[in-house]
Amino acid sequence: MTGPVPFGARLRDAVTARGALCVGIDPHPDLLHAWGLDADPAGLDRFAATCVEAFAAEAAVVKPQSAFFEAYGSRGIAVLERVIADCRAAGALVLLDVKRGDIDSTMAAYADAYLADGAPLAADAITVSPYLGFGSLAPALDAAAKSGRGVFVLALTSNKEGADVQLGIGPNGHTIAQTIADAAAVCNAEARPTGSVGLVVGATTPPGRLDLSRLNGPILAPGFGAQGAGPRDLRTVFDGVMSHVIPASSRAILRAGPDVAALRVAFRQTVATVPH
Repeated sequence: MTGPVPFGARLRDAVTARGALCVGIDPHPDLLHAWGLDADPAGLDRFAATCVEAFAAEAAVVKPQSAFFEAYGSRGIAVLERVIADCRAAGALVLLDVKRGDIDSTMAAYADAYLADGAPLAADAITVSPYLGFGSLAPALDAAAKSGRGVFVLALTSNKEGADVQLGIGPNGHTIAQTIADAAAVCNAEARPTGSVGLVVGATTPPGRLDLSRLNGPILAPGFGAQGAGPRDLRTVFDGVMSHVIPASSRAILRAGPDVAALRVAFRQTVATVPH
């Protein structure tokens, strides 16, 4: 019996067809107000629906930021469920930005919520945190492999506080970030054309901090656009692995709203700047 098509293969096809860009749906209250919307469930729903209409039919990957939906309780989660379903119906892969990380049964419950077939919040991939140990991610990794989904593991993030932990030296003499990258590479070793265990590596991080040459998996690069990273930065930071990089941009595109046509233009202009 043939199993599900792995996320890594589906992502490669989506990028080939639609371009290497992950566009975020981040309904921050300040953005809602800038769009003339109230920071309430109705405003959230209007914001999210506008984003889906603007770029879900053209983007390879759409990344809803779960926290901004969770803030409105059950009504916000209902909006998030619709966003996931509508983006997938439009042909986009959905990367749900939840950054979950826990141990044993709790991590298994997160995997059931986001990576199991039939779950209301099941996405094509999720972000996860390995800072209880990479091994603690096993339930999510197993669930993703079983259902043809993916995970993106935080490795070297763009926030300034991250370096305190991520660039610390572990017992093996390598940085924590490198240890995480190496563990992800082991998961992807036999995958073709590319693995389904990705890393999150900030586009604004200094070059040379991380050896990604063995990863054989996707690299989500937040910080492209509003946080200051441009095409030249991507080429420098990800020299040698650029073909695996999916830059992520949210605010730089969303500031063009609430007009759907303007959002679509901003998205297309951003895609056009991504190095090949």
